[in-house]
Amino acid sequence: MIAYDEALRLLLDAAAPLPAERVPLERAEGRVLASDIVSAQSLPPFDNSAMDGFALHAGGKALDAGLELAVQGWQAAGDPGTRGAQGAWEIMTGARMPAGLDSVMPVEQVEILDSHDGKPTRIALRAPVRPGQHVRLRGQDVNEGERVLRAGQALDLNARTLLHAIGVGEVAVAARPKVAVIATGKELVTEAAQALESGQIRDSNRPYLVGRLRAAGAEVAWQGTVGDDVAAFDAVLEQALAAGARVLVSTGAVSQGRYDFIPDALRARGARIVFHKVAIRPGKPLLFAVLADGALYFGLPGNPVSAAVGQRFFVEPVLRRMLGMDPEPALYLPLLADARKPPGLRFHARARVEADERGQLGVRLLAGQESFRLMSMLQANAWAVLEGDADLAAAGGHVRVQGLGHHDPVRLVGGERS
Repeated sequence: MIAYDEALRLLLDAAAPLPAERVPLERAEGRVLASDIVSAQSLPPFDNSAMDGFALHAGGKALDAGLELAVQGWQAAGDPGTRGAQGAWEIMTGARMPAGLDSVMPVEQVEILDSHDGKPTRIALRAPVRPGQHVRLRGQDVNEGERVLRAGQALDLNARTLLHAIGVGEVAVAARPKVAVIATGKELVTEAAQALESGQIRDSNRPYLVGRLRAAGAEVAWQGTVGDDVAAFDAVLEQALAAGARVLVSTGAVSQGRYDFIPDALRARGARIVFHKVAIRPGKPLLFAVLADGALYFGLPGNPVSAAVGQRFFVEPVLRRMLGMDPEPALYLPLLADARKPPGLRFHARARVEADERGQLGVRLLAGQESFRLMSMLQANAWAVLEGDADLAAAGGHVRVQGLGHHDPVRLVGGERS
């Protein structure tokens, strides 16, 4: 049995970043950038008005209330630039500023003195004008040549909106790691609506892992179930590899019972068992191996929460490595109550991050931490990680807190602040 930190080092040593591929921006949701994005243009691309009103020339000096000006022209959004503008120009929000004008007076602060065919021809200022007011300057948001996104960042909606605004239609992203999910056990029933016979359970691990792996940035190339039979296991393993999977995740059959056949089955195929058993709870029997062709194999225990811990704290760091992402940052929050933990083991607990009446955040471990319980997974909004040799983590002590997935920020849920 090895420590978690040593297991993680071995995992990351066995993984390597995947090559890049180019995809259209509209298909890049959630993808991870393979290279920095440097803007080829400024944003805004030209000086423009932030208000409906009148564009004026202040020349760095305030204009006094009561000043009367002739309206020399009219500028709407989408109109081309105008050179040598003088006096006042009626201007719409987003319209390009006429060259020579540098400030905008909102229409509400202007008196129309004369008009012709519905267009103002002479105005008076009802309030002073501050030089440069209500003008959005070229490059005020993004400068031409500015790096706006770094390699390793995931493209969420905000990132993709910015890229669209600066004219990026295609991006280089890391290829999605191709994974397979294999649930083992003759007791498993795949269909949720199928009635259970004596001794059977529904295969809940597989859909959970498939959903979490996809959310983590992987492509699920194959998924299925297999009984406690080596020949059948070898067959589905071949199917998964033929489908292109380079990361294989199984549940069950890795402990020390009569039907825990996976370690021997992998060795018979020429796999190298990198480690088997980690000083954690839940999920201590976890196995990691490298197959003869270099594919990575994770054998997770069969209890639902043990499988979830294995996926979150062992598989996801490897996916981040393959996607070219930096190590995951962590949040440290105080415990809101004393918490028991298994002495000498790193404990991954389902938890809730809460805010007190002053808005201060803390974390509370949920009741029912046994590895078969699914209801506490529903109630949790985070994982809390308790380390050390003691069997008690005292209230007020800070512990590591991580989201339910590596792309998931820790959120408060229910009626709490978010």
